[in-house]
Amino acid sequence: MRNKSVISEARDIRLAVELIELGARLQLLEVETKLSRERLLKLYKEVRGESPPKGMLPFSTDWFMTWQPNIHASLFMAYHRFMRENTQLRGLDVTIKAFQMYLDQVRRNDMETVLSLTRAWTMVRFFEANMLQMATCKTCTGHFVTHAYDPVKGYVCGLCNVPARAGKTRRAATAAALLVTA
Repeated sequence: MRNKSVISEARDIRLAVELIELGARLQLLEVETKLSRERLLKLYKEVRGESPPKGMLPFSTDWFMTWQPNIHASLFMAYHRFMRENTQLRGLDVTIKAFQMYLDQVRRNDMETVLSLTRAWTMVRFFEANMLQMATCKTCTGHFVTHAYDPVKGYVCGLCNVPARAGKTRRAATAAALLVTA
């Protein structure tokens, strides 16, 4: 039988609660804490008042390449890189702090939250596995998420070269219609 540390368990519970409050999926909690699945389920229900969502974690780098997700992913990665280079934080703590900064920015500008903590965590893992990289836009010099090993010479970001259908979602059309009738 393994000797459990009460302090270590308390740290894991604190971390799990923070992650759940930020919207983490159960699989993320299982990887990042030493708590049992049963304990995490109870904790999730206590914190959120509901069962955790079911289903697999996102596992595609392609999601980060579409126009709006790419902008949000690139913003998050800018915060992540800044925190990694300018603080003593490491590992998951960098991801949490960068995600909190991303949420603050999105809320401050009254934007839709596109990136979830689970997607941000997955994206960091994609970077660590050399599946994604950052590319510098030749027009605005901003740094954006791209597939690893894609040619980046002459790269132009989605903000400088907005796709024709960008912002033409059903939600955007409804919001525009409400503004016109108001």
